[in-house]
Amino acid sequence: MIEEMTKAGVLLDTNGLHSITEATRVTQSGGKQTVLDGPFTESKEIVGGYCILQVKSKEEAVEWTSRFLAVHGPEWDIEVEVRQIAEPA
Repeated sequence: MIEEMTKAGVLLDTNGLHSITEATRVTQSGGKQTVLDGPFTESKEIVGGYCILQVKSKEEAVEWTSRFLAVHGPEWDIEVEVRQIAEPA
C-alpha cells in the first residue's frame, strides 16, 4: 500500500495539524469500519505512527485511509484520525 500511495503521488511529509475538534476518525474493528466526525475532546490512546497525504478532498483522504486500514485485516483494531495540515496564512 505504501508503494501504491507513493506512485499515486499522495504520500508526503510532516507539518502542524488543525485542531482535534475538526478531526474525522476512521475505526476498524473485526473487519468493520466506522467513520466518525469530531469534535473530539480528548485522546487517551498513543499515536503509533502517521501518514501524511496530499489529496483534493476530505472524502478522498478518508478513502485512502480506509484502503490503508483494510490491508491490516480483521485481526487488527486500528483507529486513524484524518486531519487537515495547517498551512501558513
